[in-house]
Amino acid sequence: MYYEAISQCTQMLKNIEGWLDKAETYAAAKRFDVNTLMTDRLAPDMNTFIYQIQSACDYVKAAAAWLSGQVPPKHEDNEQTIDDLRARIWKTVAFAEGVREARYAGASDRKVSLSWAPGKRLGGKDYLLQMTIPNTYFHVAIAYAILRHNGVDTGKMDFLGPINWIDA
Repeated sequence: MYYEAISQCTQMLKNIEGWLDKAETYAAAKRFDVNTLMTDRLAPDMNTFIYQIQSACDYVKAAAAWLSGQVPPKHEDNEQTIDDLRARIWKTVAFAEGVREARYAGASDRKVSLSWAPGKRLGGKDYLLQMTIPNTYFHVAIAYAILRHNGVDTGKMDFLGPINWIDA
């Protein structure tokens, strides 16, 4: 379960690559700098597109690390451009995909501490189901909504990404 869930979250990060391509195409057609989208937000009290991608990446790399008995790699939150975000995504994807399924053995018995909840821990399963998956999808969905709100031509299939169809 852990390997598959982290793989799905990782796929969501990969899907963003297509959105970024569409954002560049849209910006070129409308003749504006695509990087202006990187600092946009849906509401004044929400975080920016850059923050949404950074956070999604952080949840995926942290889960891949903690649930496989490792310490997450440190990524500086210094991205400013679309290319910076692409690099952040691919560093995260490379790390998460580098964790082999066997490393998740015992993940349900692992205890995960969160920096914002001192003295509290979650078991591996609860960490995956209550923190990683909902937060990854939250930040990815908000990033998607920011692009859609600005007119980037993305659709549901861009959000879902590849589907493994089987013959009926």
